[in-house]
Amino acid sequence: MQLNPVLARSGDQTLSVVGRIVENVEKVIVGKREAVEKAVAALLAGGHILLEDVPGTGKTMLVRALARSIDCEFKRIQLTPDLLPSDITGVSVYHSRLQVFEFREGPVFANVVLADELNRTTPKTQAALLEAMEEKSVTADGMTRLLPQPFLLMATQNPADCQGTYGIPEAQLDRFLLRIRLGYPGLREEAEMLERIHEHHPIGKLKSVILKEELLDMQRMVRGVHVDERLTDYIVRISAATRQRGDVQLGASPRASAALMRASQAQAFMSGRSYCVPDDVKSMAAPVLAHRLQLSLEGRMAGATTEGIIADVLERTPVPGMSRSPRV
Repeated sequence: MQLNPVLARSGDQTLSVVGRIVENVEKVIVGKREAVEKAVAALLAGGHILLEDVPGTGKTMLVRALARSIDCEFKRIQLTPDLLPSDITGVSVYHSRLQVFEFREGPVFANVVLADELNRTTPKTQAALLEAMEEKSVTADGMTRLLPQPFLLMATQNPADCQGTYGIPEAQLDRFLLRIRLGYPGLREEAEMLERIHEHHPIGKLKSVILKEELLDMQRMVRGVHVDERLTDYIVRISAATRQRGDVQLGASPRASAALMRASQAQAFMSGRSYCVPDDVKSMAAPVLAHRLQLSLEGRMAGATTEGIIADVLERTPVPGMSRSPRV
């Protein structure tokens, strides 16, 4: 990944910080640079991440490494079937001396929150995160409390084990900016991982490389990345195409279109540009849209996959001709 100082307001300092985040996470996560870059892109876009893969591939470790790279408050929620919504959002406790109820914040009140094995808990408890993910707030006892900024939820789930799990509702899946799959490492990468953890795990020595204020500043810069109207039309046509297929029961929503635009802005930012190009949209289409689509019976019987459908949509959707942005 080439990090050029196009967007930096003071030399190349801003984008060098992005590079340091990626390199810092890679001290723990070996051979998964694309997944790491996608996670950092979601961080810059201010979006939530769903990490989905089989056990032992480093989902939780990726979240911990990313959280440690940021000088922000981090909390972890281990989702279990007996967890209650108040265990996440918080609960009012009676203060006997003052004779008043006092609200004690739950673990969702943090900058980076890990919801480990989200599909292990009941739909009632999963729903406790809906408001936090969309409005960045929590309503309890008739009062709405804002979450600290920045706020990023990173959830993990194991798709291979269905026993004792609850499916994540489509409305909640639609609130995740990206779905990232790590996959198994190559032989060399796995051997290197064993060498790194031989005496002690590198996560214990990982230090933060970015301040909260720097992250908020970069998030504002990402929102300022130029998106040409021809490119927004391209994004909308991609989303609309997923709704018109016989092998798709539930296509991409308007929220998905907004998410694809925001993720494309982050991708352009990480590539050192102040404007988006079609390749930014193409590279982010599958991570943004795949988990939002629901196959129809026809699609399932034909063995279709949501990633394959998105690839076909990208191939069939005409790419707009783009000229250099006047802002550069």
